[in-house]
Amino acid sequence: MTGFDISEGTTADIDDVMAVMNNAFDPRFGEAWNAGQCLSMMSLPGTFLVIARQDGEPVGFALNRHIVDEVELLLLAVTTARRRQGTARRLIDAVRQLSLARGASHVHLEVRDNNPAYLLYVNAGFSLVGRRTGYYRGANGEAFDALTLSCQLDHGVDLHP
Repeated sequence: MTGFDISEGTTADIDDVMAVMNNAFDPRFGEAWNAGQCLSMMSLPGTFLVIARQDGEPVGFALNRHIVDEVELLLLAVTTARRRQGTARRLIDAVRQLSLARGASHVHLEVRDNNPAYLLYVNAGFSLVGRRTGYYRGANGEAFDALTLSCQLDHGVDLHP
């Protein structure tokens, strides 16, 4: 991947985050956040952003929050043009590395039950630990369960075999 880069972001990157968000999230599921929600979360202690860029253009991001010894992966998005090319996995690996560096022992996330990303998370080492019935509401009012996943971080293992 020529010109592919993953780095930590700041609130100054909100336009890039929103460009990816608007491209990546299907509006019928109601999962996308607006800029105000993202900026509000990013202002909280422990929140960190990871952005993937291809030739300087944003192609993915992960928004996370570190509390005590756990990190919650709040949002992960990759543009439709970059899906199935390893971008999401590289973002997850970056989140895991940064989480380890911050002293976290686990990364948690929630994903809509019928979201194809579920397999990505399982293949990245996450395990199903719970379900929230009817947690998500789609644009038409349809309810979807949230699957809670967790990944234990091993401080002695290289995440990039």
